[in-house]
Amino acid sequence: MRQGIVFAGFGGQGIILSGLILCHAGIKEGKQVSHIPSYGAEMRGGTANCAVVVADSPIGSPLVPRPDVGVVMNKPSLAKYEPQLAADGLLLWNSSLIDEPPVRTDIRAVAVPANQIAEKEGSARAANMVMLGALAALRPELASLEALIYGLGEAVSMRNKQLAAINIACLRKGYGLVQSEQGK
Repeated sequence: MRQGIVFAGFGGQGIILSGLILCHAGIKEGKQVSHIPSYGAEMRGGTANCAVVVADSPIGSPLVPRPDVGVVMNKPSLAKYEPQLAADGLLLWNSSLIDEPPVRTDIRAVAVPANQIAEKEGSARAANMVMLGALAALRPELASLEALIYGLGEAVSMRNKQLAAINIACLRKGYGLVQSEQGK
């Protein structure tokens, strides 16, 4: 198993942190991982993305030119990464901030109202956690929900530890949303 994942959005949406959490979760589960963050001109409000590779064997290259999975948090990120996604790939898109759905028919596109869910849980800043939870439900081979919760503890700075309960609740909500949709 080798999956290339791209997380993309505005700076301040926790894009880089999402990739880092996934990497810690993968390590916890004995997988090989790589993480390449990229910031735009401004960190908060500018563009941010990161490429993550999760694999069962050593990773030859950390580059992800044709992602298997895209997690996009805003409209510009959808416009940029939808065309790059591999055929039969998975695209999670934040339907709270993106008002037009993806157009490709050769991928699986899943709408997640990440900001709306995170706001209900107490902080819109946790929208990235909702997306990570949804990702775990759709691609459990990358990392389990429990491993993501572990990864959250490893990746979050001390000053943000007080948000742990909200972040964990949002991980669980994103996971549960997808689980309930798949059960229909």
